[in-house]
Amino acid sequence: MTRRSFLAAAGLAGASPAAPVRRRTAMGTSPDSFPAHRMRAAHELLELCAEVGLGGCQASLASLEPDYARKLRRRKEELGLYLEVQTRLAGDDPAEFEQTVRMAREAGATSLRAVCLAGRRYETFSSLEEWKAAVAEFRKRIARTVPIVEKHRMPLGLENHKDWTLEEHLALLKEYSSEYLGVCLDTGNNISLLDDPMEVVEKLAPFTVNTHVKDMAVEEYGDGFLLSEVPFGDGLLDLRRVFALIRQARPNVNFSLEMITRDPLKVPCLTEKYWATLPDRAGVYLARTLRLVRANRPSRPLPRVEGLDTEARKRYERENVERCIEYARAHLGLA
Repeated sequence: MTRRSFLAAAGLAGASPAAPVRRRTAMGTSPDSFPAHRMRAAHELLELCAEVGLGGCQASLASLEPDYARKLRRRKEELGLYLEVQTRLAGDDPAEFEQTVRMAREAGATSLRAVCLAGRRYETFSSLEEWKAAVAEFRKRIARTVPIVEKHRMPLGLENHKDWTLEEHLALLKEYSSEYLGVCLDTGNNISLLDDPMEVVEKLAPFTVNTHVKDMAVEEYGDGFLLSEVPFGDGLLDLRRVFALIRQARPNVNFSLEMITRDPLKVPCLTEKYWATLPDRAGVYLARTLRLVRANRPSRPLPRVEGLDTEARKRYERENVERCIEYARAHLGLA
């Protein structure tokens, strides 16, 4: 199947594809590395990966029809790319989630990725009671999800998505204790919850099903610190150690880049609202994180996109992805 015929089958016949380039890296990507491109569906992102020279992607299914899944699998295999499917945890009607699992397997996906909270804990909730109510709902969804992924033998990575602290995430994994429930290991998110990023990698690596790999830069501001994804090598993470720890624990895991080109995120850890849902975080966490921030002043200005038009944003995000690819090839064994 040619790219044009696949696009037609997927309802994208009006697209104007560029010729694929030779794969340059085994590293793949999440959709969030290309926010200005607005490509979140698997068939779109696979084509972009082929164009850029990436090794695969983590993306959503545009349809739960078997014909779509079969076409997607054929195209994935033609391009020689990996596929991981982003989805939601099982809701009140688990049948839809189970259909997603079936179609992910039909499409040749190796794993699923999901989150409990789409937003950020310290922004979404204003009280401990609100957080506890959300946790109760998350647990219901996880409890519905686990038997389905076990039935279909489809691993699911639950991302550390600025919701669970490291200790809470480890407790969840122990509580549900399933070989098919693991982690989508994001290498930078938990800095926002005052966790040590290397400790997060060390302790979650054994449970890793899939990944969001990134480098992070930080900078102080009045209410706390700013947090930004930055091109590999520009941030504070010891990426060689990060990748070595994950490879040692899970040799077959795919590395999916999440280089989000956006304005810096504010982590208001010096405000009362921030602490409302984190009563068990002792002052040592704050002190340790602020020391980390002060010891790692950014070598260049943090990325910002405010004021850029869509085409300028696309160029900027492609430039940042390109820099990550070159670093991964040169320093991380991902040629």
